[in-house]
Amino acid sequence: MSNEQQRSTFTLDGRRIAFTPGQTIMDAALAAGVYIPHLCHKPGFAPHGSCRVCVVRADDREVSACTAPAATDMRVESEVADIRALRVAVLQMLFAEGNHVCPACEASGNCTLQAVAYHCGMLTPRFPQRFPRRAVDASHPDFILDHNRCILCELCVRASRDHDGKRVFAVSGRGIASKLIVDAPSGRLGDTDFSADDAAAHVCPVGAILRRDEAFRVPIGRRRFDVAPVSRVGDVQTDPDVPAGAAEVLP
Repeated sequence: MSNEQQRSTFTLDGRRIAFTPGQTIMDAALAAGVYIPHLCHKPGFAPHGSCRVCVVRADDREVSACTAPAATDMRVESEVADIRALRVAVLQMLFAEGNHVCPACEASGNCTLQAVAYHCGMLTPRFPQRFPRRAVDASHPDFILDHNRCILCELCVRASRDHDGKRVFAVSGRGIASKLIVDAPSGRLGDTDFSADDAAAHVCPVGAILRRDEAFRVPIGRRRFDVAPVSRVGDVQTDPDVPAGAAEVLP
């Protein structure tokens, strides 16, 4: 290893993390097997920084780990009390802004929002529930689009645009008025060429994009985050046909 390569490290909660030029704090941490809570980040996707759950303190400045580039000798704090409190507040707002009823949700046990909330210790509400009135789009023969559960991570937007080349999804509006929209004159998913072969069909971290006719195919207790916590499962998508306990996990 050259001297330059040896200098390409930063500290994360006191642990030295190696990185290559161009890597973000998140990329380098995950490559080293160190979990930083996140929702809108996915390996292979361009950094986005929309959810802010991955907030860390880098050299005394709060940044999103998925967009902030790693730098030599940077000092990063993630698992400290005030940063954990910030994450919990962000999660509490996400739950309050949507209609997330975990016990009745088909995504329970496969929901990254639910799993990250458990990991971060977000077990009670803090903000008044908004109970927005949002549509459920059941126009597609194979999928249901439930806007009540959307957290605007834009993973489906990026997947459709950058990986599928279709641009089925987009986000309209600003601030609290932002919403996921479908690129069709009718605004209905059934009037697009969205299909089960699309990457966008498999990236939703919550229960906003659901496959029809597969509800509770895998029993609760044997699902992705029932088998392993989010800090070990990471971004691996578990095949529902794989027996419980056989999912690949981060080292």
